Amino acid sequence: MGVHRSGFRPLLLNEFVRYACDTLEANGAVPRGEEEWIPEPGDLRIPLVRGDVCDLKMGYLEGAVDLLAGGPPCQPFSLGGIAKGDEDKRNMFPEMFRAIREIKPKAFICENVRGLLRPSFRPYFDYITRELMFPFEERDPEASWLQHDAILKAKEERGDPRSAERYQVFAFPVNAADYGVPQIRNRVIIVGFRGDLDIDVNLLKQATKPTHSEKALHRSMVSGEYWDRHNGVKLRPRVPKHVERRVMDGLASPLPFEADRGELKPWRTLRDALAGDQDTVPLREVPWDWLDRVQHEGMLKEHIGWPDARIYPGHTPNVLDRPAKTVKAGVHGVPGGESVMLTDTREGTGRSSTYRHRYMTVRETARVMTFPDDWELCGPRGEQMRQLGNAVPVLLAKVFAKAVAAVLDDVENRS
Repeated sequence: MGVHRSGFRPLLLNEFVRYACDTLEANGAVPRGEEEWIPEPGDLRIPLVRGDVCDLKMGYLEGAVDLLAGGPPCQPFSLGGIAKGDEDKRNMFPEMFRAIREIKPKAFICENVRGLLRPSFRPYFDYITRELMFPFEERDPEASWLQHDAILKAKEERGDPRSAERYQVFAFPVNAADYGVPQIRNRVIIVGFRGDLDIDVNLLKQATKPTHSEKALHRSMVSGEYWDRHNGVKLRPRVPKHVERRVMDGLASPLPFEADRGELKPWRTLRDALAGDQDTVPLREVPWDWLDRVQHEGMLKEHIGWPDARIYPGHTPNVLDRPAKTVKAGVHGVPGGESVMLTDTREGTGRSSTYRHRYMTVRETARVMTFPDDWELCGPRGEQMRQLGNAVPVLLAKVFAKAVAAVLDDVENRS
């Protein structure tokens, strides 16, 4: 959706998970079928192939694709040995390399967890980037990744950087909150451009600079602008003074006001997401007696209260006046405290008072992932939450896809 909203026209979707495929079809995708076809300009159909990407042939798209976008799963790797058997079979980066070989796109985007940049994984991450640089240098089935990496290193040193069979690769460690997503989500986004394109690297870097900051959020709270804004939202309750005092007491002091004054917007908080903006309406508060798994009249679809929320050590809840915690897929949907939020409702008095908590609804979680309210999610609640946890926030994807579009447009205008 982020790529589509940045101006690209989808030519093919592939997804493995059944409920995720159902969701894509519910939002406009159509089964491609066995026949290989490419939608013409003006054709609003978005072809979807259900199933394992390992079985998907993509060569028919060669020459037609500007941008290949994907989030190949990369499960933990053992670096204790060098045999190829040490690699997790669920690693789908080899399929990303194959897709690039078959399609030969002008550019690509990959998204993955920030953990790939940890020292223990860094050697394999560097290998991934070199594979993306040289996707046409296929790995011998009998070779370990370390053996293949040695070949790629030698090619990097002597190869022609302007070759059409080589890509310029850029890795961006990002926090989604720095781009206006109401969620702390640390990821690495890898962007590549075909070597024969004369790209403007500075344009790419400028187009992917952060737009929001925590410091700006703190300033808006201290100035009162944040609280005034939320106390004027229709359909949402006013922020109690005791909540405002608690939040302000918890701010870092002294606040570093000068570092980015006037340059960046405030981080968006969970409260901001629920209150909506120019594109979304405020989400109604879920009454406490509606934590009953029922879709009540007057509530947006999937804005359904769920009972029995718990918080416990290691699973602390979301708070309203910070970006939400990372939405995770988990084994059975979003796990533990990641899907629980503290509310403004206080129980008790004085030092013994506590704040009530509840599960976030599917629709609230979708807001945190910056999906629009009309995006339909299929399957039971746990599967809907899993889809959201596995997704890329729409707004974050849009920022990087728009940056790629700007770079490609610049190349075309100068050619």
